[in-house]
Amino acid sequence: MDQSVKERLVSILRRELIPAMGCTEPIAIALAAAKAREVLGSDPETIRVGCSSNIIKNVKSVTIPGTHGLHGIEAAAVAGAYAGNPKQGMQVLAGVTEEMKDSVSEHWKSGICSSYHLNTGHALHIRVEMRAGKDTSVSEICDDHDRFVYLEKNGKVILDIREESGPENAGEELEADAGILKLSVIREFADTVEIDRIRPILEKQISCNMAIAEEGMHGGYGLYYASALLDEHSTVYDRMEAYAASGSEARMSGCAMPVIINSGSGNQGITSSVPAIIYCREKGFSDEKLFRVLAFANLVTVAQKQYIGKLSAFCGAISAACASGAALTYAEGGTLEQICDTVSNTLAVTAGIICDGAKPSCGAKIAIGLHAAINAHKLAMKNRSYQPGEGIICHDADTTIREVGRIAKDGMEETDAEIISIMLKNL
Repeated sequence: MDQSVKERLVSILRRELIPAMGCTEPIAIALAAAKAREVLGSDPETIRVGCSSNIIKNVKSVTIPGTHGLHGIEAAAVAGAYAGNPKQGMQVLAGVTEEMKDSVSEHWKSGICSSYHLNTGHALHIRVEMRAGKDTSVSEICDDHDRFVYLEKNGKVILDIREESGPENAGEELEADAGILKLSVIREFADTVEIDRIRPILEKQISCNMAIAEEGMHGGYGLYYASALLDEHSTVYDRMEAYAASGSEARMSGCAMPVIINSGSGNQGITSSVPAIIYCREKGFSDEKLFRVLAFANLVTVAQKQYIGKLSAFCGAISAACASGAALTYAEGGTLEQICDTVSNTLAVTAGIICDGAKPSCGAKIAIGLHAAINAHKLAMKNRSYQPGEGIICHDADTTIREVGRIAKDGMEETDAEIISIMLKNL
């Protein structure tokens, strides 16, 4: 494999696999608020937060870490303003003390913060405005959860890169990634990359994501979905589903433990990694093989998400579950054709699962997606696959991935609007 391609794929792993504490959308609001507070230079007297539709959708039903069980846009912004450290990025609410939590609750109850719908055409867009006396500040995040595009104090612009191309509309970068994020290239990379190049990235993912999965397995989060999956007859596949679902339930319920995300999502990060870790450990595979399987699973997730975008009406955990199924086939020495068949078999039956916001039931969707992907893997290993022309299945898996992305990003745009409308009626 060309060394420049290896470097690019390692760079993609570094870019997409980063730590975050809490659901990434409310954490992005907290980060924007923490930055606005830093720019303001004092505690705000008023906070006003504008959020795009998909941010609203994903903040509504999750518990925000670093608070006394609070939910919602205003709570996330107040938490960032009064307890957040913008220098910690997507771990902005790490290290919050009980005293800080009390302060957040008091300011939230006071009604210091208001919010509104920010309709700019960007799926991911947050604008925070603060005032203290005569001083004002503004911060904006756009297209990626930690990408600041605008900062202002007292009307003076500090940063303005709003017109620059971001992850959601960077056509040239997308085309460049698409050229190497193909299943054949990803497989060759996983086979040949020097382990020391990926070990530091993936060791962090293993430790963080398994820790929150173990925490979720203790119960007390969501509906404790693992209890419906596990009994004395449970298989390794059941445990893969249970641990991944439990990690998500804990995260959605405000567990203050970091997760290594994938493509902007902790649920995608968990689903791309925890099943592979459970499986490889069960089978007694070496650490080196585990790292190669994880590299494969993570990059196949990124390959799918590059066409869908960070946020859409399509459940991103399904993309990650599909990648985990393909990673099983890779781990078992499957051929490239069998890997492609696993992807096609999974997407043939799961491509219609919608995203109706971040919430504890995301764990159940992860389990359902993994169940389909595991069955897809089993069929592929028997050389059985759905054929091109059957539904959305195309002549090759890479094309199917691209077309599913087109359905998710463009075709489901009106679906997303209807989902958000229904959710807002039930606030």
